[in-house]
Amino acid sequence: MITLAAAAALVLPGASPALARDARQAAVVALGDSAASGEGAGDYEPGTRGENGDWCHRSPHAYVNGTGLAPVAVNLACSGATAADVAFGPGGHYTEASQAERLVGVAQRYRVTTVVLQVGANDDAGLNATGVTCIRAFLDPSVPPCRDTLGPLLPARMAATATKVEGAVRDVREAMHRAGYDPDVYVLVLASYAAPVTERSVPLPAAQGCPYSRADARWGRTVLFPAMAAAVAGVAARTGARFLDLDRATESYEACSHTPYTQEWQRRITVDPEALVYGGLDAVGFHLAQESFHPNAAAHAEMGRCLGDLVRSGATQAACVAGADGHAHLGTDSPAPAAAQAVAWDLVR
Repeated sequence: MITLAAAAALVLPGASPALARDARQAAVVALGDSAASGEGAGDYEPGTRGENGDWCHRSPHAYVNGTGLAPVAVNLACSGATAADVAFGPGGHYTEASQAERLVGVAQRYRVTTVVLQVGANDDAGLNATGVTCIRAFLDPSVPPCRDTLGPLLPARMAATATKVEGAVRDVREAMHRAGYDPDVYVLVLASYAAPVTERSVPLPAAQGCPYSRADARWGRTVLFPAMAAAVAGVAARTGARFLDLDRATESYEACSHTPYTQEWQRRITVDPEALVYGGLDAVGFHLAQESFHPNAAAHAEMGRCLGDLVRSGATQAACVAGADGHAHLGTDSPAPAAAQAVAWDLVR
């Protein structure tokens, strides 16, 4: 893998003389769903912890805060958001308005140099719903493995997701245009998702937060998440955005891969009692375990550095991959373009 560490010191590309003279503070902005909001990283901002129905769970540890790209980081992402919640429209997800609409105001207040968008998991791809299906199959022997029931649906679901993400990208571009930006004066990055589990986990009972089969975990790591990365990579190529492949960003540090669990970068099934404190009875059910199988603060620190390195390097796409040294590193050999072939191969085996 070709590392880009040496390129990290380069000046942010794409900056026009007009923006260079702009007296506003420079900012990097994150849009999207739970993976970008910082779900799983903890210490959620007041007002997003379930108070008044807002469960966006925006964390100060989210990777947008660790890129080093600008003195100001603005996180508009919201846990559970879909591409439609990013796009212009009535919005209303967890009481919050369209992220594109709010981006207009942020881009007017600050000199936005970078926008990162991570969305699609809650659209047709259904990554969270897929996880629930895999858990149910593990707990109920009468239910077929999720790789068998959902595998054949994957190509169509990813294609539908890509269409919706592409629509969100168009509205993000439109938001920046309304704020007075030309496309060449800021960097737009699309990010994929880090696989949360692995078949290479240590033997642990379901009671320790690991209720899935190794075979389904392997399918998720080697087929489902690479397929999602391929879909997002295709959107980036068609829309002129850069692509950060996070599929392997927590490799070897996935949930249930270490004892003790504190060495892991992904949450296992996690019950958050603070959800009851802030959300009251509304927290009963899904919100109590909302953090489950999401990157934790350690993972976000690694991914934030990768995002910063990608933007500073000027590369159009790269993969963030966890290394043996306990850190994630950026390389130009993104595996996403080959993922579609991997999906097809898995379906015919």
